[in-house]
Amino acid sequence: ARAPTDNQTRFVQQHSSVAADVERATGIPASFMLGQAGHETGWGKHEIRQKGGAPSHNLFGIKAGASWTGKVAEVTTTEYVDGVAQKRVARFRAYDSPAESFKDYARLISQSPRYAKAREQTGSVYAYASGLQKAGYATDPQYAAKLSRAINATLAIQRSQA
Repeated sequence: ARAPTDNQTRFVQQHSSVAADVERATGIPASFMLGQAGHETGWGKHEIRQKGGAPSHNLFGIKAGASWTGKVAEVTTTEYVDGVAQKRVARFRAYDSPAESFKDYARLISQSPRYAKAREQTGSVYAYASGLQKAGYATDPQYAAKLSRAINATLAIQRSQA
């Protein structure tokens, strides 16, 4: 495995304390959340922006469905339809802070029946990532492999800082 980049290390350090708080409250490993947020945002380089350029603080790529009553950011994204990449405009949730994003993600994973299987797999990086992919968290057919790499990078960073 490659050594984590400076960008990855900075991202993990920036969000570690919030992720640790959310882990204490929910039991979802901080390293899994940090890795997923890193993967979804290109380690902070490709954060979803609201109209006018304000950050959405949406670190997990969570879409704004019909039940979402908060702020929204509309962006063009790549969705895979039957394995084929297509550009689509999608509505994403927008938050007031990164902490809100972590809490909302943990609420989604903890409370949505769709993610119950993944939620039981936190003993294994790949099983968790695979569970999210099977539950349809993302449309990318390579999602589990990419997410596993990001979580493993996070674990390496955490070990080197311990």
